[in-house]
Amino acid sequence: MRSIFKVFGKLALCGLAGLALPAETTFTTLYSFCLQTGCTDGETPWGLVQAVNGDLYGTTYGSLDPNAANGYSLGTVFKISPSGTLKTVYAFCAQTGCPDGEYPPAGLVQGVNGELYGTTQYGGDNAGPLGVGGGTVFKISPAGKLTTLYDFCAQSACKDGLYPIAGLVRAANGDLYGSTSAGGLYSYGTIFKITPNGTLTTLYSFCSEGGACTDGQYPVGALIQARNGYLYGTTSEGGGTTSNGGTIFKITTSGKLTTLYRFCAQANCSDGANPNGLVQAADGDFYGVTQSGGTHNTFPPAGLAGTIFKITASGKLTTLYNFCAETNCADGIRPNPTLLQATDGDLYGTTVYGGAYGPLYGTVFKITPGGTLTTLHGFCAQSGCPDGYGPISGLIQATDGDLYGTASEGGANPSPDYSGGTVFRLSVGLEPFVKTLPVIGTTDSKVDILGNDLIGATSVSFNGTPAVFEVVSNSEITTTVPTGATSGTVEVVTPERTLKSNVRFEVSP
Repeated sequence: MRSIFKVFGKLALCGLAGLALPAETTFTTLYSFCLQTGCTDGETPWGLVQAVNGDLYGTTYGSLDPNAANGYSLGTVFKISPSGTLKTVYAFCAQTGCPDGEYPPAGLVQGVNGELYGTTQYGGDNAGPLGVGGGTVFKISPAGKLTTLYDFCAQSACKDGLYPIAGLVRAANGDLYGSTSAGGLYSYGTIFKITPNGTLTTLYSFCSEGGACTDGQYPVGALIQARNGYLYGTTSEGGGTTSNGGTIFKITTSGKLTTLYRFCAQANCSDGANPNGLVQAADGDFYGVTQSGGTHNTFPPAGLAGTIFKITASGKLTTLYNFCAETNCADGIRPNPTLLQATDGDLYGTTVYGGAYGPLYGTVFKITPGGTLTTLHGFCAQSGCPDGYGPISGLIQATDGDLYGTASEGGANPSPDYSGGTVFRLSVGLEPFVKTLPVIGTTDSKVDILGNDLIGATSVSFNGTPAVFEVVSNSEITTTVPTGATSGTVEVVTPERTLKSNVRFEVSP
């Protein structure tokens, strides 16, 4: 089975170094997949995460590998340095039957003790309705040691869930939370909690409110934990008989769900449809995208224009931008998963389609919280698309200040059937910072601080309250939330500079 997300044609490709853009913006392709014979380095890369060792880790949805158990590898985990040196650390389906999983459909999340956690859409020990495994949750060390924590469809009729598509979120209590796109009591997906040692609890089964699924169905976007401790997320469909465009919800860590908004509530879905992921910004509101709907929903294929929105914690939604507002949809079509709020306060994201160089290639954009959108890069800027195209994942901001992302297609190395995709960096002139893992915790809870050039750090403080800390490496500090600390910025003083956290740390009771 090849990737179900391969939707573009094969192109002849050539190389690209760096592409200079206005306003101190520089786009650089760091790596083109399918560099190795048989694409053993992977193809169709997904989102990235920065690990405590300073490297970036990601997944590929597939690759050709004649030495794999099934004749080809069904996805990989890779690491890549900020300078572009890539290493495959794990290839899925290492055993016949793929008990370790196959097709990782999302990025990874940083856990405790340096471990990374993720999901595979298929594979595992329990066959689902499609005749393949129901998917897995796994953890993997930075060096590539993989442990399967849970195999879905372990219960009768897959009541525990089936086919996890979204990534995981690490909550303040140390547990991981995620969703399955199918299965559960009503076969429309679930929300689950899993401990770092693999104990899974199903918290909620969608479509529990009857045949109209007014609570939503098919969650495909990752959850986030907000400052108030609730988990927030989206369903791609459902919401009722008149509004089947998906929902936004909040859920407690014990499983009580509240629907905040049902899309397609306005005529012709002008408020958007099919949301995918949220981010809580510094102003406390939530921002996200819909992959279809909006007021410029006329470009073929119909329904793919999409919107950017913000929503308050109480559920008041405001549409900030309708895509395909420019001639030939140069501003993009179909924005993709979660937006990123960078340290300048603006939001950054990608579209799968549209852009200045053709309707099939996609863009990178930024948008202010007030709704002013700027296209930063249109993919396939050169003949053969050496910069990649079709970005199906969002961006991250690494602690060096730059933005990093992946394009699912294109690059300098054509695979036998498709081009393999790329990893890219977008420099927009932002300064280095530190980030905390997690971003919410209680007094005395353990916190990892990621950054650059941390050796020799002389102090760590939580909103001005000094903390005891240990410098583990040039990219990691471990500390605990000090007694008396209040919510606010975390600061690290090094011999070179004072580094501030990209988001405020919430001290919870």
